[in-house]
Order: sequence, then C-alpha cells, then structure tokens
Amino acid sequence: MSDPHSGPDLSDGSPRSTELVLAETVPATGPGAAASPAPDAHVAPPAARHTERRAQYGRRGSVPDAGFWRSLGAHILIPFFLAAGMGLAYLGAFHEPEPRHLAVAVVGTGAQAEVFAQRLNDSAPDKLDVRTVPDAGEARRLITDRDISVAYETGSDDATLYVSTAGSATTAEVAKKIFLPLAYESEKPLQVVDVVPTNEHDPTSQGLFFLLVAMSVGGYSSAVAISAVAGRISVLWRAAVALASSAVIAAMGVIIAGPVYGVIEHSHWGIWLLTWLYVATITLLGVAMYPMLRKWTTPTLTLLFVMLNFTSSGGIFTFETVPPFFAALGSFWNGAAWLHAAQGLVYFPGQAFGTDLLKLAIWLAAGAGLLALTHLWSVRRTRLADELARAREDEEGLAA
Repeated sequence: MSDPHSGPDLSDGSPRSTELVLAETVPATGPGAAASPAPDAHVAPPAARHTERRAQYGRRGSVPDAGFWRSLGAHILIPFFLAAGMGLAYLGAFHEPEPRHLAVAVVGTGAQAEVFAQRLNDSAPDKLDVRTVPDAGEARRLITDRDISVAYETGSDDATLYVSTAGSATTAEVAKKIFLPLAYESEKPLQVVDVVPTNEHDPTSQGLFFLLVAMSVGGYSSAVAISAVAGRISVLWRAAVALASSAVIAAMGVIIAGPVYGVIEHSHWGIWLLTWLYVATITLLGVAMYPMLRKWTTPTLTLLFVMLNFTSSGGIFTFETVPPFFAALGSFWNGAAWLHAAQGLVYFPGQAFGTDLLKLAIWLAAGAGLLALTHLWSVRRTRLADELARAREDEEGLAA
C-alpha cells in the first residue's frame, strides 16, 4: 500500500523506470552542472521547431502568404528579364537576315557596266549600294581593304562573283543568292572566287566570334566574383585585381583559339592585347556597377555584353545584313570593334585598325571612370549613414 504523503508512483518496477525517476527528480549538482530551466519553461529542439513551422504552414492551407509572393516576384523577375531579352535580341537581329546597303562593285567600264549597276541599284534601292570598278584587280583590292563586300563580273563565257569568307561567310552566301539568278538569266555559269579565305581550322569564319563570346562571359563572371569580396579592399586594389584577372582570361582565350584549335595562326600577342582591353572593360564596368545594382549587376552586364553586344558584333551576320538598330550599335559597340580589329590581325594583315583601338580605349576609360564615381558615391553614402547614426545617438542621450 502506498504512502499517502509520498508522490505519485512513477515506477513500473523496472530498473530503467527507476533511473528515469531519479534523473527527473534529483537536480544536477557540481561545478560543471548546467543550469536547468524553470519548471514551466519549454525550449523546443530545432527539429521540433521545424516540425512546428511546417504544421503552421499546413494549417494555413495550400496558398502561401504575401511575403512568399513578394520574395518570389523579386527573384523570378531576373530570369524573366533574361528570357525575354535574349529572345528579343537574338531573334530580332538574326531571324530574317537580308542585305541592307550591301556594298557591291560591278566590274567593267563603259555604258553597259553603268547600266547594269544602275539596274541593280534600282531593283533593290535599300539593299544594295552598287558602284563600278575598271577591272578585277581593283575589285580584289577593295574587298581586301574591306571597302566592299562583293564584286560581280560578267565575261563572254561566264560570270564571276568575288567574295571574302574571312570577312563574313554568311555575307558570301547572301551574295550568292543575289547574283546566282542573274547569272542564270544571262545563261552563264557562275564562278565564285574567295579573295580572302579563312584558314582550314575556321571554315565558317566564326571562330573569332565564339572567342568573343567566351571572353565576354569570362569578363562579367569575374566582375561578379571580384565584387563579392570587393568591400574588403580599396578601389585601387579592385582595379588592379580586375586588370590582372582580365589579362589571365585573355591569355586563356588566345591559347585555346591559337595553339589548341588553330583558329589564330599568328599575331597571338596582338590578339591578346586586344582581348585584354576588351575583357578589362567588362570587368571594370561590372565591379563599378555592383555597389549600386547588386543582384541586378549580372542581368545588366548580360544586356550590355550579350544581348546587344553579340547581335551587333558582326560575328554571325555583318551590319550589312542585320536590322538598322543592331547595325547602328555595331558602329560604336566594343564587341564589334574587337572583332573587326581581330579579323584584321588574323585575316587582313597590314590593314589599319586604329579606329577600333580608339573605341576599345574609350570603353576602357568609361569603365575606369564609372568605377571611380561609384566608389565616391559609396564613400559618401557611408559617411552620411555614420553621421545619421551619431545624430540618433546624441538625440537618445539628450532624451535620457
């Protein structure tokens, strides 16, 4: 029979039950004993808290709360922007390539050549810009200097089309579609002469364009990586790290395109210098934008150096075969300047590309200038925040 003054019998008679009762009723003592919570305190372990949160969401039903939708909207907006932007840019530039003011020369002298050139201009006034040249040698020279893209000559037995696949293989194909029917009408076979061909490792003439793609991605990726730790170093060190990483990325690209795949057979140092200028611009701009744009830095760089850059560079279709908007961008965008200069070094040796270098230098100066401006903006914002914090502390002290 149990003692009425004793507590409830919590033991079932087993040794384990006795140990449990002692552990629960006897307080821990000693210098190493942890303080026990109050009898009415209840601190749930992490697993229990997680289960409790899941139960709460389950009780709310299947529709998430407003906070979830706000967070989702802020994050999903970036991929929506990228998907729409890439579709608009690439399809807008490349979905319907056709000649727009394609520079063409008709080989020949006299009234017959003039009449034929005028007929070509009149048949497609916005598509072709036709001139006459006295002989095939002059036509070849103009193509080599990249003053014209195509030349057409009608002989007594056949017709000849002069093109340059090194300048653009797609433009050469567009020219064939234009002049093959004309040769057929005159019942003369058409002979195609490639005045400046590509090398055997770059038959489509797009190897340099794909190098441009790789270097652009490397540039803005390194900008994001540097920006992640840029707060720990000074602005000069940020610029130095950006320039150093750009030099490494440029060297990697030249090695891959040169010794590895043979797209670049010579002028490796010149291509590396051009590529360094190009990649450094993207990296500096990315590091400069990050303090203001934060998570929108990558989408902004993608807009500038993927959507607008690749479509206006002339790597797939030249400015003579893309819509006017992208053709206008190509006149000053740094990707187009890099590609034109690189093509000059690789396929058109001896041709001047000082204008392209000037464009690249201006872009680089813009990146460095923006980095300095955003640094000053960050310093000023930090100083204002510190002054506001001190003012609040002073107000709280007076109130106390």
